[in-house]
Amino acid sequence: MTADLRKVRLDTAERLALHLDALVALDARLHQVRERAGQIDLRVTGPGFAGMARIICSQQLSVASARAIWGRFAALEGALEAQSFLRIDEPVLRGVGMSAGKVRSMRVVAEAVATGILDFGQIEMLPVEEAVSRLTALKGIGPWTAEIYLLFCAGHPDIFPAGDLALRKAVGQALGLSDVPSIPEVSAIAEAWSPHRGAAALLFWRYFVAMKQKEGIGL
Repeated sequence: MTADLRKVRLDTAERLALHLDALVALDARLHQVRERAGQIDLRVTGPGFAGMARIICSQQLSVASARAIWGRFAALEGALEAQSFLRIDEPVLRGVGMSAGKVRSMRVVAEAVATGILDFGQIEMLPVEEAVSRLTALKGIGPWTAEIYLLFCAGHPDIFPAGDLALRKAVGQALGLSDVPSIPEVSAIAEAWSPHRGAAALLFWRYFVAMKQKEGIGL
């Protein structure tokens, strides 16, 4: 079952459940984490330029702020297609709340798509390391952005965004670590959860939220 799931995308609730079942079978410690996390919902957004733009929009923002800005951005005519996005003037983009840095990153991605340098459909089929490498070759796209895209837009089953602070805090608390693990440390821990690291990420994000709500304080 584990070998078969290597190619099973996280694109339906049923497939997520299969990965979660296999994940806790790999690491018995995660049974309790899953119980405490509660309902783990599938988080999927559209692929391609629009999906990447949404992830760029959400960087370093609260959920509420990101949703508000994205709503205004998505309402702009042509904003969700690479070629038409390039025709939108920067003051218009800044006017909906996008920072100059995010506008630059989106333009780099849009230009790569428009010129054929970037093919999201092809990227999504590559092994994790190569896909991340291709995406991070674009100026302004870091590992976190690339990994979040592959997980939420492509449903890649074996992605664990170790640079995400909430995930690191959740792993540290759930596994009883004295300190928040570093990026290399949590990456090493997550290796044991392959090929179900995407499900592990969704599990620990939900665990993080559940523990914050229970304790009433930041983890």
